[in-house]
Amino acid sequence: MRKGTLHLKTGGMLLVMVMVFLFAAGAVKVDTSVEGPIKSGADLIMIDTMKALGPLERPPVAFFHSRHTEALAKISRDCNTCHMADEKGRLSPKYKRLVDTDRQTVTDTYHINCIACHRELTGSGQKSGPQTCGGCHQENPAVASTWKDLAFDKSLHYRHVKANAEKCESCHHEYDKQTKQLVYAKGEEGACVYCHKDTPVDNAMALKEASHYQCIGCHRDRMAKNQLAGPIGCVGCHDADYQMGIEVVQEIPRLKRNQPDVVLVKTGEEALPENQWSAAMYPVPFDHRSHEAYSDSCKVCHHASLQSCASCHTNAGKKEGDNVKLAQAMHGVTDQASCIGCHQEKQKVPECAGCHAFIAKPANRQDPSCKACHMAPLPAYVNPANAEETADVAQDLLQARDLETQTYAADKVPEKVTIGKLSDRFEPVVLPHGKIVNALVDKIRPSKLAGYFHSEKGTLCQGCHHHSPPAEKPPACGNCHGKTIEGADAFRPGLVGAYHQQCIGCHENMGIEKPDSRDCNACHVEKNKG
Repeated sequence: MRKGTLHLKTGGMLLVMVMVFLFAAGAVKVDTSVEGPIKSGADLIMIDTMKALGPLERPPVAFFHSRHTEALAKISRDCNTCHMADEKGRLSPKYKRLVDTDRQTVTDTYHINCIACHRELTGSGQKSGPQTCGGCHQENPAVASTWKDLAFDKSLHYRHVKANAEKCESCHHEYDKQTKQLVYAKGEEGACVYCHKDTPVDNAMALKEASHYQCIGCHRDRMAKNQLAGPIGCVGCHDADYQMGIEVVQEIPRLKRNQPDVVLVKTGEEALPENQWSAAMYPVPFDHRSHEAYSDSCKVCHHASLQSCASCHTNAGKKEGDNVKLAQAMHGVTDQASCIGCHQEKQKVPECAGCHAFIAKPANRQDPSCKACHMAPLPAYVNPANAEETADVAQDLLQARDLETQTYAADKVPEKVTIGKLSDRFEPVVLPHGKIVNALVDKIRPSKLAGYFHSEKGTLCQGCHHHSPPAEKPPACGNCHGKTIEGADAFRPGLVGAYHQQCIGCHENMGIEKPDSRDCNACHVEKNKG
């Protein structure tokens, strides 16, 4: 008998037949709930395989994988006990089969083998699992999954690159429709999720199945050769505590994928008539190399493939890009794959949120920040289809950028501003205006992104003076906000509301504890009534 193979007697099939008969006759009690503490773990698998073959007749089975492997290890059995190897020697993630055939065969595979194993262990005096239908198929099992997705970031990718001696073909492949084989295309490597989705698509197996087949198979092969290898159990990859212990490489060399250092982001429709170029927005110079350092994966931007954005997102939109137009793809406010979506997410950090939480986008789209990216037209002598020429233009524009936060000269910025229009009850408030401006500059100075978008002298002032053009002497708050809301714009607060919303809101968003928003006297000194 081969080690790790479980042989079944004909009594196993008889047992299943008897159980089916008893269940149909109502002689077997079915447990619908479990009493006691909730069992949890990162290895919890809900076995609902039959969903792909039709509606479920019984509830899914809660299966703790690691507890089963530990139990098998105690009796000198390994992964081969439950998983079959294909022609390449890699174990299938499926239980005791390589493919799903028909409903009855898959059902019998689980019932016969699982119950027989439980009976065998029980017969030898060892603790084992249930042997009745209701013992496995429970309506409301008291279980909870602590499974956590493993982010295959740049650090983990680099460690695998080194472990495989930079042989990218060890993991990367694509399907050749002509030969019907998996082949390696050098320079065309992409993320697994580009082909392997949540469910099988065409010739590509589901991501979960592909990952376990490829990753665990490779780890087992390395273990067999006494080489350093990654985990082969659920907990090793998907337990939060284990993930915290994964080594992180601090200095990661740039990924080798023939990607450009800089690129001019433009439409993919290079044959536009000459008179249409002036009607479009100016192309955007993009520092590709610099942005790589801010992302853990290329998928952050290249969410469907590693091609240029315009290859899928055109001016008119096309099927490959889900009909999302190029302008929408780049300017989606809530989409992390878009430029503006990513930048707005950066604005949520405390150093930026104090101002940006209250800055509304212009309704008429006349946003001066547009010119920060759309800097200049494409020179007439440059061929839009020539990547080398457009890259040179992009490089020149990037070098011309000012990356320093600018403010007006010190003598133009009031050191203190007295707010006295609401001094009926309180003494006028003396606002440390200069100190606030300097504090804001110091907070955003380390950010290259913030520096670039605040390179105009009056931009920083917009955090408070939010509905007036940048100027050395912007209008006072009272010019727009009346003492009361009566007669004012319904969406414009009165002066009291405006001050408190702006000042207190800024402090809260920036995490400034003092002055406390409930301590009125921290800002206001009551007048002496005597």
